[in-house]
Amino acid sequence: MKKLALRSSIAGSLLALFIWDPYPLQLLELKSYDYLIMSTEPVQNENILLVELDEEIVEAYEGYPLPRDLYAQLINKTEGIPGITVLMPDPDIRGKEYDNTFAYAMSTKPTVLAQAASTQSDKVSLHVGTAQLGEDPLPWLYEYPGILRTLPILQATAKGLGLVTATPEIDGVTRRIPLVVNVQSKPYPAFALELLRLAVSDPSYQLKTTQEGIDWIRVPSYPLMNTDANGRIFLDWNTTFYKQTAAEYMTDPIAAPFVIFGVTAEGVVNPTPTPAGLKYPHEIQANILHNLINGSAPSTPTWAKGAELFALVLSLLLVAVTVSSVYISAPVIFILVGGLMFGAWYSFQSSYLFDVTGIILLSFLFWTIETFRNFITQYLLRLQIKQQFGTYVSPDLVKKLQEDPTLLRLGGETKRLTFLFSDIRGFTPISEKYQKDPQGLTRLINRFLDNQTEIILKHGGTIDKYMGDCIMAFWNAPLDIEDQEKKATECVLEMRIALGELNERLREEGLDEINTGAGINTGLCVVGNFGSSSRFDYSVLGDAVNLAARLESSCKNYDVDLVISEHSLVDGFDYEFLDNVTVKGKSEPVKIYTIRK
Repeated sequence: MKKLALRSSIAGSLLALFIWDPYPLQLLELKSYDYLIMSTEPVQNENILLVELDEEIVEAYEGYPLPRDLYAQLINKTEGIPGITVLMPDPDIRGKEYDNTFAYAMSTKPTVLAQAASTQSDKVSLHVGTAQLGEDPLPWLYEYPGILRTLPILQATAKGLGLVTATPEIDGVTRRIPLVVNVQSKPYPAFALELLRLAVSDPSYQLKTTQEGIDWIRVPSYPLMNTDANGRIFLDWNTTFYKQTAAEYMTDPIAAPFVIFGVTAEGVVNPTPTPAGLKYPHEIQANILHNLINGSAPSTPTWAKGAELFALVLSLLLVAVTVSSVYISAPVIFILVGGLMFGAWYSFQSSYLFDVTGIILLSFLFWTIETFRNFITQYLLRLQIKQQFGTYVSPDLVKKLQEDPTLLRLGGETKRLTFLFSDIRGFTPISEKYQKDPQGLTRLINRFLDNQTEIILKHGGTIDKYMGDCIMAFWNAPLDIEDQEKKATECVLEMRIALGELNERLREEGLDEINTGAGINTGLCVVGNFGSSSRFDYSVLGDAVNLAARLESSCKNYDVDLVISEHSLVDGFDYEFLDNVTVKGKSEPVKIYTIRK
């Protein structure tokens, strides 16, 4: 039962760790997603053209920012839906007429301008509505106080405004992008979502929310886009796009349904780390748009965590059942790992992402712990057999027992023994003073136990066990001892003196004194090896043991540090009668005594 309880405790801890999902597990999960996404064959997108404002165009116009009439010329060349990922919060430094020229050009083209989420609270005007289905989505969306607004004249003429703000993961890499965010209690779309909406000339996009969070987002006429609870999608970064420089586009533009303009000139825009390397905002938005058009973004369903937890439970159970034999468990764990990896890959083919890394890691960790624990248990059992039996059985028999512990027979013999229980009085108040210093409490207890144990062994006693701050010892086993009652009494009196000396040292160190209570009784009991075939102790059982323990507990009732039963009285000591006590389960009372200091 103890073995099962320990195994269950370890498995429960691993399950709790999986649910908690600490940083290392999250990081491994994200890295596994990177591997799955980047392991597919690259896809060439035929619908999106990227036009890059590079160093050449910046030099041609004698620096950045570029004049707004340039953007007007570029979108006038565009036959599809243009989108500009350049932030334009301020007027053109060359004059208002440049802004007017750009604004006029946008009035003739369904252009999307970029905006960025801001920590500054500012009024935000939306150009698009939202068809909301189900629950209120706002509590689930990432929230920003405001937006770095576009110049009013440009905002008024642009047909769409969308965010180009990246949301990196815990390792600083951007993998997921929210399609919608919460700005001043209103849903605000991503740049790519606005491009797609303009493509179908729809006044709104649709957003479905359940009690578990955001379910999906879509633009009419395009596939549903399943998201996580916060409205994010994993991007398929293994996609390539046609690209032209601004100069190339001005002379010989490639026709495309969507044209996204972005700055790549060095020192102007900092690229964002992604699983596919550093990407500029227009490249990120192109990836989002690609996924929206094709409905190909891999997603983690809201029920995925439950499925992963169920898979982990089954994995741990499988390991627990087979771990007793390394010849069975080793192949099982490798088959399990292979099966989980195949399952993750197969699910990914249907655009579902599952966290098998956590399942694999924790299952393997559980297998490793249990395998190591089994090894240690067997080793300690052999060591225990040698330590406990090596002094009173032949070396050959000890060796046989080590090789085959099942040969060990549990049980013992009936003998008359004298028992001593010694316990610290008022241990709880002492331990409370060491709440912030558990190591200090450990050192104190060890000093006490060393002080008392040395005297017990000196007087021929056998230490049965330490129970926290309590010592249990007995005389007349495994070796016969004459005058066992006398030796036990002499022992406890010397323990009293040694404790006084220890208390003097504790007082000098500014520490609290230790007071003890002790009980002595003599009687018949069974002594031998007790436990299971895998773990046992040389110990004692019987009413005489229980009475000694009760006598120790009764010290506080009589305000003494020692209580001795009438069965342990011998000549040579100045006993003082205390009481007649009736022990539970016995009809005859027992006379108890003490020896005063």
